[in-house]
Amino acid sequence: MQQEMPLWSPSEEFRKSTPLYQFMQWCGERTGRDFRDYDAFYDWSIADRGAFWSAVWDYCDVKGEKGERPLVDGDDMLAARFFPDARLNFAENLLPLAGEGDALVFRGEDKAEDRWSWDRLRSTVSRLQQAYRALGIGEGDRIAAMMPNMPETVALMLAAASIGAIWSSCSPDFGEQGVLDRFGQIEPKLFICCDGYWYNGKKQDVAEKVRAVAERLGCPVLVVPYAGDADALAASLPDGSTLAGFMASYQAKTVEYVRLPFSHPLYILFSSGTTGIPKCIVHSSGGTLLQHLKEQRFHCGLRTGDKFFYFTTCGWMMWNWLVSGLASGATLCLYDGSPFYPDGNVLFDYAQAEKFAIFGTSAKYIDAVRKGGFTPKSTHDLSSLRLMTSTGSPLSPEGFSFVYEGIKSDIHLASISGGTDIVSCFVLGNPLKPVWRGEIQGPGLGLAVDVWDDEGQPVRGEKGELVCTKAFPSMPVMFWNDPEGAKYRAAYFERFDNVWCHGDFAEWTSHDGIIIHGRSDATLNPGGVRIGTAEIYNQVEQLDEVVEALCIGQDWEDDVRVVLFLRLSAGISLDDDLVKKVKNRIRTGASPRHVPAKVIAVSDIPRTKSGKIVELAVRDVVHGRVVKNKEALANPEALDLFADLAELKS
Repeated sequence: MQQEMPLWSPSEEFRKSTPLYQFMQWCGERTGRDFRDYDAFYDWSIADRGAFWSAVWDYCDVKGEKGERPLVDGDDMLAARFFPDARLNFAENLLPLAGEGDALVFRGEDKAEDRWSWDRLRSTVSRLQQAYRALGIGEGDRIAAMMPNMPETVALMLAAASIGAIWSSCSPDFGEQGVLDRFGQIEPKLFICCDGYWYNGKKQDVAEKVRAVAERLGCPVLVVPYAGDADALAASLPDGSTLAGFMASYQAKTVEYVRLPFSHPLYILFSSGTTGIPKCIVHSSGGTLLQHLKEQRFHCGLRTGDKFFYFTTCGWMMWNWLVSGLASGATLCLYDGSPFYPDGNVLFDYAQAEKFAIFGTSAKYIDAVRKGGFTPKSTHDLSSLRLMTSTGSPLSPEGFSFVYEGIKSDIHLASISGGTDIVSCFVLGNPLKPVWRGEIQGPGLGLAVDVWDDEGQPVRGEKGELVCTKAFPSMPVMFWNDPEGAKYRAAYFERFDNVWCHGDFAEWTSHDGIIIHGRSDATLNPGGVRIGTAEIYNQVEQLDEVVEALCIGQDWEDDVRVVLFLRLSAGISLDDDLVKKVKNRIRTGASPRHVPAKVIAVSDIPRTKSGKIVELAVRDVVHGRVVKNKEALANPEALDLFADLAELKS
């Protein structure tokens, strides 16, 4: 029998050149331990979290006062506090360089290009900081932004962080109610918006939406010029100003940084809100900074001067993750708009032109490139590219193979998973270990990740709940408007006492990697057997006839039956032969238990603004339950396709 081979293995030369390997040796000298073996290093990072996170602070040269205590009450997940005596400022750590070198590079489809030097970024932050203060904004005040992923957004966030204000953002494609469901809860002192944006080559007007949101929020509005008429929009608002007008009275000077406690709120992020009003998840300055430094420098190998790209909007936590790359002296490559306009080569054109070192994207994007017949490996010079990361949903085994066959054969591919809840990753890449098809390489350093069964026992080689058994720095500070912490505890700690239960259905592999089988609240239970939806998607979405799939469990005759919805390729119809082909693919590729009882074609599949399909919302529609927050969806009208289907009544 032919042995399975890894898709990629680091050479010894590559391993020893990585920042992770160098950090391991540094920690070895500091502690008197032998850390040539990664697994021993990981075990130490869990066993002595105080020493480990203190080492991350020192090695990454975090600016601030660390204090004497790295961790107190470490055995209590909810009471644990990292660096309780520390003082730091997030923005100070994200502006480590000066000069004319690129800090930010921007492309807005084929409509806009810009480059910001470190000096330009610093001077803009200085002027914005002064303007914020003149408006009376200070520590703990909220600034809410409905903005494209453009340089001005980064500068506006850094200026907020520099004075201790709390930043919250969404993308301009959110509907009016979706914006209000988020920002209305946090009562911002300033609402920032663009005057329009580009998508798929078309200008999208936001003026009517901005006026409606501004009226409800009742705070001053700052309009940033991009794709519309900022002057006209600002003039139509009771308390509106343009970015130029907002900064006009202030000259650039040295940026002032307010150093605040480690746990001081930095960001408010929002849950997807597909089962109710979005939860407002508050993240700390110190925890976000340390966790991102660890992930980017050590797990991703990010170095000063690297071109660092992630395809994201400002409504997805990957934007917050991306901007932290500035702390390592990297150049952020920003992109706003459709990743397939004017065609599917646009992001690879950008990667070639700017010489990306790291290319971050979603599993859905990789699959769309594969299905679109694009082979960047043969059309683009990607010689500078060291790492490709994928998140948003589980990357299929075929997606893993395509990266090596169609994009670049000698590349570190890292499937990563975590989420808005921790503004970072539980499991991610490791440049010192091989990449195996379909597997995430392992847990993050300092994170006590495990897989537990329903009885709270660790399991290997079988599916269970993804948990984290010890406190870590990027746990949320709190939920906004949750003074007693009841919503926070219910979200993560109700399932297992003193253990974070993340809500992912996961499995350890024989290589000590992880497979995510989907959200555990969307897990299927036919005949009492738990099945992850990703296991089904990995099979059917490889068929040329299938563009996308969504699977739910329908309550039926005192059990649950599996129902599979398919969005088919143009010109394809769902006949008996295709149903048979789909079922055979699932039966042979997964198991007979995975085979759906019903296969139904639909013209669209609902998804969130960040591109995640919404299984729970569809399940509610199928069962006749009300979907409470359709504004969270990019295409809420698609839910109507699943209501009252005749096929599901027999």
